[in-house]
Amino acid sequence: MFRYGTRWSKTRRGDRLTDNEPVTQKGNARLIYSTDTSGKCPVCGWPQRNCQCSSQRDASEAVPTRVVAKLRMEKKGRGGKSVTVVYGLPRNPEFLRELSQDLKRACGAGGTVVDDGVEIQGDLRERVRDALMKRGYVVKG
Repeated sequence: MFRYGTRWSKTRRGDRLTDNEPVTQKGNARLIYSTDTSGKCPVCGWPQRNCQCSSQRDASEAVPTRVVAKLRMEKKGRGGKSVTVVYGLPRNPEFLRELSQDLKRACGAGGTVVDDGVEIQGDLRERVRDALMKRGYVVKG
């Protein structure tokens, strides 16, 4: 469906368009709205020049020998619930998934993997710090 000028166009001055006949621009009318998705990524919906899914595909970093993990506690935007966030980690999905499982077991709490870190439910910074230090990681925060 296309919109030219101020009216939706499916007919042309009284005569009906057939399915195989394209809607073309009329003399001085310009295209105002189109349901065509040109210029947008079909996966993430962002403009193709700023596609977000391409940055996620190649985000599999190698795990360094010295991992520096940073800790913080967040409450904002979570309905007053506190969450311990471990961030600054390598963007390796397998590494993050395994670390998340170990931290959830060590803390006895739920959690999830986010873009570059792990979230553990509750203010469990001391337990998380101890678990990370047992794995040999440098912990800041």
